[in-house]
Amino acid sequence: MPDINELQDFATQVRRDILRQVHKVNSGHPGGSLGCTEFFTALYQEVMDHNTSFNMDGKEEDLFFLSNGHISPVFYSVLARSGYFPVEELNTFRLIDSRLQGHPTTHEGLPGIRIASGSLGQGMSVALGAAQTKKLNNDDHIVYSLHGDGELQEGQNWEAIMYAAGNKIDNIISTVDLNGQQIDGSTETVLPLGNLKAKFEAFGWDVMEIEDGNDLQQVIDGLKEAKSRTGKGKPVCILMNTVMGNGVDFMMHTHAWHGKAPNDEQLETGLAQNPETLGDY
Repeated sequence: MPDINELQDFATQVRRDILRQVHKVNSGHPGGSLGCTEFFTALYQEVMDHNTSFNMDGKEEDLFFLSNGHISPVFYSVLARSGYFPVEELNTFRLIDSRLQGHPTTHEGLPGIRIASGSLGQGMSVALGAAQTKKLNNDDHIVYSLHGDGELQEGQNWEAIMYAAGNKIDNIISTVDLNGQQIDGSTETVLPLGNLKAKFEAFGWDVMEIEDGNDLQQVIDGLKEAKSRTGKGKPVCILMNTVMGNGVDFMMHTHAWHGKAPNDEQLETGLAQNPETLGDY
């Protein structure tokens, strides 16, 4: 396992990858990607038992499902730098005929991608299906999923959340990225989510919080704690507080960078704040 300094270097390089991907094609979603960099780093480099010799069956390994698929830049970077496909392929992000589409899809056959997640609100249902299948197959591995907070404004999530507890699907860890921002503004302005901890608990989940989801050690410790809570009759939810655009000062604390690429000058500023650590692609 890499030490914390190596993981920090990994996360810094991922931030560079995110900025460079969206800048090259003047398209993409840097804000949420930057905010979830520590989560993906911790999950793929430290916590999850996964196999880079990718197989869609996913037997005898942990699985991850990204529900808020627009943050594909961070997902692609971490998959590539974890060994799923060549890092150089990040050059093809959002290009015609690329395997790295703006929202992940499966028909291109990109290793690491298990579902198409362009439409929000569906990831919980898919992850629960995979988790329940593992239980039926006596596979004791865990299913992880990630969801945006604005995504929870969609009703399908709550049907799935109710189903999970009702069927005691206790091999799933669903993390909610609480950055308080969505495409049209703050979640409080668009549609307040209320007390999510109380809501998940009322639906029968075991709920824990990560106070600072941009502190890598906190995220690692939180994911490991969540793992220890699996297998006890309840699905597990992590409410993870992050800052949209974290690591690039002018992108932080605003919904403005939800889906906007930096210009040349902004790219240089962002890269200067995240020095090259593992080598650019």
